[in-house]
Amino acid sequence: MAAVITAVLDVSILFAASPLAKQPYWAPKIQTAIGLDQKGISRFVFGLDLDELIKGRLETTQDEIRSLLRSAHIGYTGLAVSGRAVQVHISDAAQLVLAKVTLKTLTDPSADDDAVQELVLDESGPVLLKFVITGAGIKYLTSAALKQSVEVIKHRIHDFRRVESGISEPIVRQQGDDRIMVQVSGLKDSHRLSNILVRAAKLTVQMIDGSMPVKDALNGPLPNSSSMLYSHDDPPVPYLIENRVIVSDDNLINAKPAYSPQSNKPIVLFRVDSKGTARLSRETSQNVGSSFAVVLDGRVVSVPVIREPILDGIGQISGNFTVEDANDLAVLLRNGRLPARLTIVEESPMAAPK
Repeated sequence: MAAVITAVLDVSILFAASPLAKQPYWAPKIQTAIGLDQKGISRFVFGLDLDELIKGRLETTQDEIRSLLRSAHIGYTGLAVSGRAVQVHISDAAQLVLAKVTLKTLTDPSADDDAVQELVLDESGPVLLKFVITGAGIKYLTSAALKQSVEVIKHRIHDFRRVESGISEPIVRQQGDDRIMVQVSGLKDSHRLSNILVRAAKLTVQMIDGSMPVKDALNGPLPNSSSMLYSHDDPPVPYLIENRVIVSDDNLINAKPAYSPQSNKPIVLFRVDSKGTARLSRETSQNVGSSFAVVLDGRVVSVPVIREPILDGIGQISGNFTVEDANDLAVLLRNGRLPARLTIVEESPMAAPK
């Protein structure tokens, strides 16, 4: 990575004004409890954002429905997440039976020993299919997400210890049915670590939808294939974004802090895998002169213009970074995303051992 700095994707991340000095916009506004920064023992209890977790699962189901129906050449309209369900209208009633057969795999029990049925089919209308997440499905989803979150937290802290010396091996374990306890000593700044741990770190690159002015999209129906997302600015700037993802954090194989050869300011370089490289190359080759959005945890952080094809899978995230900011964002990106963001339920100092 260190030798591959040229021909990068110039992604500017701007920072909103914050009362917390040098705090990047993606860091949640969390006040540090008094006494936590004295290199004693810090204890955190995190809760999983259940609503975000369910929403993410349903959005995955929405993508699966779209793919399955298109592959089967079944016409549909109104595919959308609604409450705790995903619904879709089948355009031709004569294809309804075929649609139900095509989508049957969505309601099959999970393949593990628990065999949980996460979704059930509710036929609410003549040609309306609604896939509703079950109570057992939510419990199963939460349990799996907690296990995954524990592993991601361990990896993030392990990586953070390479950046900040003197930090102990952490204790990370599930607490009850929906919480995670973290205990670590030797922190200079517990607020910095908590910012790293709570972020979902979902990164996507998506094309800007230029089919209509944003003003019109705000006042009327959106295209079926696009969504309105907002920047972190104050006030937030709206952008009409294509739902189709070009590359995501699933494609990331590395991220590291570096310095811009042009400005000598801290940046984050990232590399995507071969599949992501092919997608990025194809999209940027076909859309020179157009813009795309870089989205982090649902917020548009940059809308660069494609000036030339990006062929090597190397990207650059640049902006008003301190060295610390660049280090922390790299830790987030290279250790995988959480299934949903975490909230701090409890943060308490403990006396340092004598």
